[in-house]
Amino acid sequence: MKIVIPGGSEQVGTLLTRTFQRDGHEVVILSRRPKHSTCRVVEWDAERVGDWVAELDGADVVFNLAGRSVDCRYGKRNRRLIMESRVNSTRVVGQGISRCTVPPRVWLQASTATIYSHRYDAPNDEMSGTLGGSEDDVPETWKFSIDVAKAWEQAALDASVPGTRQVLLRSAMTMSPDRGGVFDVLRRLTLAGLGGTIGDGRQYVSWIHEQDFVNAIYWLIDREEFDGAVNLASPNPLPYAEFMRHLRTACGVRFGLPARRWMVEVGTFLMRTESELILKSRRVVPRRLLDSGFRFEFPDWADPASELCIRKGPADAMRNGD
Repeated sequence: MKIVIPGGSEQVGTLLTRTFQRDGHEVVILSRRPKHSTCRVVEWDAERVGDWVAELDGADVVFNLAGRSVDCRYGKRNRRLIMESRVNSTRVVGQGISRCTVPPRVWLQASTATIYSHRYDAPNDEMSGTLGGSEDDVPETWKFSIDVAKAWEQAALDASVPGTRQVLLRSAMTMSPDRGGVFDVLRRLTLAGLGGTIGDGRQYVSWIHEQDFVNAIYWLIDREEFDGAVNLASPNPLPYAEFMRHLRTACGVRFGLPARRWMVEVGTFLMRTESELILKSRRVVPRRLLDSGFRFEFPDWADPASELCIRKGPADAMRNGD
C-alpha cells in the first residue's frame, strides 16, 4: 500500500511509519518543517492545496495526524493555534482528496477520546457514550478541548469525498517506549518517586498499547464496514490510582508521592501544561472494535506496563540519562 501521513513527524507518526515500512508499505509524510526521515517527506503548509496533492492521488490510505500539540497552557494564542491547526489541516486534506482522479480508498482522521464526558459511573462507547462539554462544574479549559475535538471531526465530515471511506479515530493515550511519549514521561515520574495518586485517584485512564493500536489501524483499513467514529482504547480503562500502582510495580518502585488537586494545578502551571491531561476521567471503551471480532493482545494494564518497562531498559539506565 501507499500510505500518506499528514503531520506524521511526531510520536504516533513515527510509530506508524516504522511499522508500515517494516511491513513493506510505501510511506509519505506531509510536514510543514521537513526533516530527516526513513521515508519520503513532502512539504506542505497544512492550510492550502498545493503540489502535495499529487501524493494523495492513487494512494491507498491517508492518515491525518496534523495538529499543534496540546501539551501547553491554554492561553488565547495557544487556543487559536490548537483549533486552527486541526480544523484547517483537516479541511485542506478533504479538499486535496476531492481533487484526486483516483482518490484514496480510506481516510483515517485523528481525533481524541477527550471528546467524551468526564465520568466515573459508566464507560463511554461509540453508540451510548456521552460527548462532553455540558457536565456540571467542568473547568472551562476542559470544555475547550471538547470543542476542539468536535470541530476537528466536523471538518472531516464536511468534506466532499464520496469515493473515500472516512474513519474518525477517537484515540486514547498510545503507550510505547519511544522517548518523549506518554509512557516515557510517566515512567520517568515514577522512577523519580512522583508516581503516586493524583487528586482523588478515581479518574479513569484510557490507554492502548502500541501493538494493539497498530493492529487496530490495519483492521480498520481492511474492513469496509467501518466508517464514522471508532474508539481506539484498551477495553479495560482503570482508575488513576490503580494505573499508577501497576506502573510502580513494573518499575520496581515501592512508593510514589501523592499530589492533591491544588498541587497538580500549581505543578502544571509551572510546567506550562494543563491539569486536564491527568485530572479528567476518560472512561472509554472500544465497543465497535470488540463487536467486529477484534482481539486485543494487551487488554489489561499490568502486563503491558511490565512489557514496556522491560523494553525501555533497566531503571538505572534512565537515572544515567536514558
